[in-house]
Amino acid sequence: MGVVIESEVWEPNQALYIFIFVSCFLSITCLPHFSMSSNKTPTLFDHSLSSPRFRRIFLLIYCLSSVMEGLWSVSGEYELAYYGVSKEQMVWYLCVGYATALILGSSLGLLSDLIGHKKACLIFCFLHLFVATWKRIFAHPTVWIASSCLSLASSIFSFSFETWMVAEHNKLGHRQDILNDMFWLMTFSESASSIISQVLANLLVGHNVVKHINAPANAALLLATVTIIFVTRGCKEVPQTASFQNYRISFYEYIFDKRIWLLAWAQTCVQFSISVFWMLWAPTIVADGREVHLGLIYPCFLGARMLGSTVFPWFFSGPLSIRTEDCLEYLFVITGFVLSIVAYDYQEIGVLVMLFCLFHACIGIMLPSLARLRTMYVPNELRGGMISLSLAPANAAILFFLMQRGYYFNIGNSTIMVFAALGLFSAAGCMHLLKRWGKQLRQNWHKL
Repeated sequence: MGVVIESEVWEPNQALYIFIFVSCFLSITCLPHFSMSSNKTPTLFDHSLSSPRFRRIFLLIYCLSSVMEGLWSVSGEYELAYYGVSKEQMVWYLCVGYATALILGSSLGLLSDLIGHKKACLIFCFLHLFVATWKRIFAHPTVWIASSCLSLASSIFSFSFETWMVAEHNKLGHRQDILNDMFWLMTFSESASSIISQVLANLLVGHNVVKHINAPANAALLLATVTIIFVTRGCKEVPQTASFQNYRISFYEYIFDKRIWLLAWAQTCVQFSISVFWMLWAPTIVADGREVHLGLIYPCFLGARMLGSTVFPWFFSGPLSIRTEDCLEYLFVITGFVLSIVAYDYQEIGVLVMLFCLFHACIGIMLPSLARLRTMYVPNELRGGMISLSLAPANAAILFFLMQRGYYFNIGNSTIMVFAALGLFSAAGCMHLLKRWGKQLRQNWHKL
């Protein structure tokens, strides 16, 4: 198809924001009625449940941590450009970050299983605190150190909070329904917090860039300090009783389970596709000189993910009933086709935005669904190590494509999207096999 170059700056219709907001509101408010009327098992919305204190504090901590993560992703590239860092240097810093996540981040999950996930979450906060303090001391600190620390923090963020929450859930003896609700609430909260971080960064920097360029670092410093206080004083943790020897024996016992390999590969493909999207969505939309308000499109994607996360309980706790593996199989196929369409040919900006919103709505259902499957197949004492190791292939693939695209210019953006689409199609195949091989385990699981 021909490429249409827009003569005006394109921005999304305000009706899209209203649709996403109203849809999320209706999905959340209508769920308790339908779920309680069709299923008498308690859910997170049943206020008669005991011990809600940890859930409230945990969600608050998770939201603060998500805002910290979002602040660096929103303001990081802009800050580097302000200090005169070239695009080639930015690619180098990205490579350093992903290499650090690959080499060191892959083992942090194993470490967190041994020392405790609350301590791992504190390490996450201290890494952000260190970077924010460094930026306050030095106007333009050594970027590769900041990139390495933030990459390690992102690696910890991907597994420690979830595993900590699941461990506390098991300690309190809550039902599986409550845990499933926490999974989608975490996805919902993370997406909402990312939008808040964008708004916060824009308000802090404002129009006086020279004076307020370090304002996001000040906000991250404050958020890290507050989060550390909440983690240390507001929450307890299940003591770690397993020795390194016992942990190693259990790890080798489960690492050769083919179902865990299938689940790990699916997680790898999702992580790779999400990373590819955030690196390529802006160059894809503004291709051929099209002028777009990217800052107005960014919340649409996160809003779509929020909407997708609210759909999750309708499938598994509400009136609709669908097996997790079947749901993920369909979602992987849909997202694979979305990236294939984008990779095959340029589209109108409106079409691209709708496709990308569909992609993120599916991601909003995928993330809590994969967390639900991990609860079924992966022992919680090994959960952090399994998740961190499953992210290693994704980090290796992203590092490889960054080198090929950013330095050697051997491949194009569309080729990278094709590989992400193929990964999602292969993940659909993994879910099909997991559905067959995990039938017996699922029957035992529903008896609990």
